[in-house]
Amino acid sequence: MKCSVYIATSADGYIATAEGSVDWLDTAGNPDADMSDNPDMGFNDFIASVDCMIMGRKCMEVIASFALTPEQWPYGDTKIYVLSHSLAVPPENLLGKVEMYAGDIPKLINRLKSNGFKHAYIDGGATITSFINLQLINEMTISKAPVILGDGIPLFGKVDQNIKLVNSEVTVFPNDFIQIRYGVSYL
Repeated sequence: MKCSVYIATSADGYIATAEGSVDWLDTAGNPDADMSDNPDMGFNDFIASVDCMIMGRKCMEVIASFALTPEQWPYGDTKIYVLSHSLAVPPENLLGKVEMYAGDIPKLINRLKSNGFKHAYIDGGATITSFINLQLINEMTISKAPVILGDGIPLFGKVDQNIKLVNSEVTVFPNDFIQIRYGVSYL
Protein backbone atom coordinates (compact mmCIF):
# COMPACT_ATOMS: atom_id res chain seq x y z
CA MET A 1 0.00 0.00 0.00
CA LYS A 2 1.26 3.43 -0.91
CA CYS A 3 1.39 5.89 2.02
CA SER A 4 1.74 9.60 1.26
CA VAL A 5 2.13 12.74 3.32
CA TYR A 6 0.60 16.06 2.23
CA ILE A 7 1.17 18.78 4.80
CA ALA A 8 2.04 22.45 5.31
CA THR A 9 4.76 23.77 7.57
CA SER A 10 6.23 27.13 8.46
CA ALA A 11 9.52 27.97 6.76
CA ASP A 12 11.25 26.72 9.91
CA GLY A 13 9.46 23.36 9.87
CA TYR A 14 6.59 23.71 12.36
CA ILE A 15 3.11 22.35 11.67
CA ALA A 16 1.46 24.32 14.47
CA THR A 17 2.27 26.78 17.22
CA ALA A 18 3.22 25.43 20.66
CA GLU A 19 -0.49 25.78 21.59
CA GLY A 20 -1.54 23.74 18.55
CA SER A 21 -2.88 26.62 16.45
CA VAL A 22 -2.63 26.63 12.66
CA ASP A 23 -4.20 30.08 12.24
CA TRP A 24 -0.91 31.37 10.81
CA LEU A 25 -1.68 29.43 7.61
CA ASP A 26 -4.55 31.83 6.90
CA THR A 27 -2.33 34.90 7.05
CA ALA A 28 0.95 33.57 5.59
CA GLY A 29 1.92 34.51 2.08
CA ASN A 30 0.81 37.17 -0.35
CA PRO A 31 -2.98 37.60 0.00
CA ASP A 32 -3.13 39.59 -3.25
CA ALA A 33 -1.51 36.90 -5.39
CA ASP A 34 -3.46 35.53 -8.33
CA MET A 35 -4.02 31.90 -7.35
CA SER A 36 -6.70 31.25 -9.98
CA ASP A 37 -4.55 28.64 -11.77
CA ASN A 38 -4.18 26.49 -8.64
CA PRO A 39 -6.20 27.92 -5.72
CA ASP A 40 -5.74 24.89 -3.44
CA MET A 41 -2.07 24.29 -4.35
CA GLY A 42 -2.83 20.76 -5.54
CA PHE A 43 -4.79 19.51 -2.53
CA ASN A 44 -7.91 18.45 -4.46
CA ASP A 45 -5.82 16.49 -6.96
CA PHE A 46 -3.97 14.83 -4.09
CA ILE A 47 -7.13 13.93 -2.15
CA ALA A 48 -8.61 12.47 -5.35
CA SER A 49 -5.58 10.14 -5.57
CA VAL A 50 -6.07 8.56 -2.12
CA ASP A 51 -8.74 6.13 -1.02
CA CYS A 52 -8.19 6.27 2.74
CA MET A 53 -6.63 8.52 5.38
CA ILE A 54 -4.88 7.87 8.68
CA MET A 55 -4.38 10.75 11.10
CA GLY A 56 -3.42 11.25 14.70
CA ARG A 57 -5.77 12.28 17.50
CA LYS A 58 -4.35 15.80 17.78
CA CYS A 59 -4.78 16.33 14.05
CA MET A 60 -8.40 15.16 14.36
CA GLU A 61 -9.00 17.56 17.24
CA VAL A 62 -7.69 20.49 15.18
CA ILE A 63 -10.01 19.53 12.31
CA ALA A 64 -12.94 19.14 14.73
CA SER A 65 -12.26 22.64 16.12
CA PHE A 66 -12.87 24.13 12.66
CA ALA A 67 -16.57 23.08 12.91
CA LEU A 68 -16.71 22.55 9.16
CA THR A 69 -20.03 22.41 7.37
CA PRO A 70 -20.66 19.46 5.02
CA GLU A 71 -19.83 21.77 2.10
CA GLN A 72 -16.48 22.69 3.69
CA TRP A 73 -15.46 19.10 4.48
CA PRO A 74 -12.25 18.66 2.40
CA TYR A 75 -12.00 14.85 2.44
CA GLY A 76 -15.14 13.86 0.55
CA ASP A 77 -16.09 10.24 1.21
CA THR A 78 -12.51 9.17 1.98
CA LYS A 79 -12.39 6.49 4.69
CA ILE A 80 -10.60 8.08 7.68
CA TYR A 81 -8.98 6.30 10.62
CA VAL A 82 -7.80 8.23 13.67
CA LEU A 83 -5.01 6.73 15.79
CA SER A 84 -5.65 7.16 19.50
CA HIS A 85 -5.11 5.20 22.67
CA SER A 86 -6.90 7.82 24.79
CA LEU A 87 -10.15 8.37 22.83
CA ALA A 88 -12.56 5.66 21.74
CA VAL A 89 -15.18 8.01 20.28
CA PRO A 90 -14.56 11.01 18.01
CA PRO A 91 -15.92 14.48 18.75
CA GLU A 92 -19.64 14.77 17.99
CA ASN A 93 -19.12 16.83 14.83
CA LEU A 94 -16.94 14.06 13.35
CA LEU A 95 -19.22 11.12 14.19
CA GLY A 96 -19.73 9.07 11.03
CA LYS A 97 -16.79 10.79 9.32
CA VAL A 98 -13.90 9.12 11.15
CA GLU A 99 -13.26 5.77 12.80
CA MET A 100 -11.07 5.53 15.90
CA TYR A 101 -8.26 2.97 15.94
CA ALA A 102 -6.08 2.00 18.92
CA GLY A 103 -4.18 -0.98 17.55
CA ASP A 104 -0.93 -1.75 15.82
CA ILE A 105 -0.19 0.36 12.70
CA PRO A 106 1.11 -2.54 10.54
CA LYS A 107 -2.08 -4.48 11.38
CA LEU A 108 -4.18 -1.50 10.28
CA ILE A 109 -2.23 -1.25 7.01
CA ASN A 110 -2.70 -4.99 6.39
CA ARG A 111 -6.43 -4.66 7.12
CA LEU A 112 -6.73 -1.74 4.70
CA LYS A 113 -4.83 -3.68 2.00
CA SER A 114 -7.03 -6.74 2.48
CA ASN A 115 -10.09 -4.49 2.11
CA GLY A 116 -8.80 -3.26 -1.25
CA PHE A 117 -7.40 0.12 -0.25
CA LYS A 118 -4.33 1.14 -2.26
CA HIS A 119 -3.26 4.68 -1.29
CA ALA A 120 -3.35 6.17 2.22
CA TYR A 121 -2.99 9.84 3.16
CA ILE A 122 -1.02 10.08 6.42
CA ASP A 123 -1.50 13.26 8.48
CA GLY A 124 -0.32 14.59 11.83
CA GLY A 125 3.27 15.06 13.02
CA ALA A 126 3.48 12.14 15.47
CA THR A 127 1.62 9.85 13.08
CA ILE A 128 3.92 10.77 10.18
CA THR A 129 6.98 10.10 12.37
CA SER A 130 5.55 6.72 13.44
CA PHE A 131 4.97 5.74 9.82
CA ILE A 132 8.48 6.86 8.86
CA ASN A 133 9.97 4.80 11.68
CA LEU A 134 8.00 1.80 10.38
CA GLN A 135 9.33 2.56 6.87
CA LEU A 136 5.80 2.95 5.52
CA ILE A 137 5.92 6.44 3.95
CA ASN A 138 6.54 6.37 0.18
CA GLU A 139 6.26 10.05 -0.68
CA MET A 140 5.89 13.42 1.01
CA THR A 141 4.52 16.70 -0.26
CA ILE A 142 5.48 19.54 2.06
CA SER A 143 4.18 23.05 1.42
CA LYS A 144 6.39 25.64 3.10
CA ALA A 145 4.49 28.75 4.20
CA PRO A 146 6.47 32.00 4.07
CA VAL A 147 6.43 32.54 7.81
CA ILE A 148 8.88 31.80 10.62
CA LEU A 149 7.21 30.73 13.87
CA GLY A 150 10.38 30.27 15.90
CA ASP A 151 8.74 27.64 18.10
CA GLY A 152 5.92 25.15 17.90
CA ILE A 153 5.14 21.57 17.01
CA PRO A 154 7.73 20.28 14.53
CA LEU A 155 6.71 18.20 11.53
CA PHE A 156 9.10 15.41 12.46
CA GLY A 157 9.81 13.86 15.82
CA LYS A 158 12.72 11.55 16.55
CA VAL A 159 13.39 9.21 13.66
CA ASP A 160 15.11 5.87 14.15
CA GLN A 161 17.48 6.24 11.20
CA ASN A 162 18.52 8.66 8.48
CA ILE A 163 15.90 8.95 5.76
CA LYS A 164 16.97 9.77 2.23
CA LEU A 165 14.57 11.96 0.24
CA VAL A 166 14.78 11.44 -3.52
CA ASN A 167 13.32 12.63 -6.82
CA SER A 168 12.42 16.08 -5.51
CA GLU A 169 10.02 18.29 -7.41
CA VAL A 170 9.47 21.92 -6.45
CA THR A 171 6.55 24.22 -7.22
CA VAL A 172 6.63 27.90 -6.32
CA PHE A 173 3.18 29.47 -6.01
CA PRO A 174 2.31 33.15 -6.63
CA ASN A 175 1.38 33.53 -2.93
CA ASP A 176 5.03 32.79 -1.98
CA PHE A 177 4.38 29.24 -0.72
CA ILE A 178 6.90 26.66 -1.91
CA GLN A 179 5.81 23.05 -2.30
CA ILE A 180 8.34 20.22 -2.37
CA ARG A 181 7.44 16.66 -3.29
CA TYR A 182 9.89 13.94 -2.32
CA GLY A 183 10.13 10.21 -2.74
CA VAL A 184 11.28 8.45 0.43
CA SER A 185 14.17 5.98 0.44
CA TYR A 186 15.07 4.10 3.59
CA LEU A 187 18.86 3.70 3.86
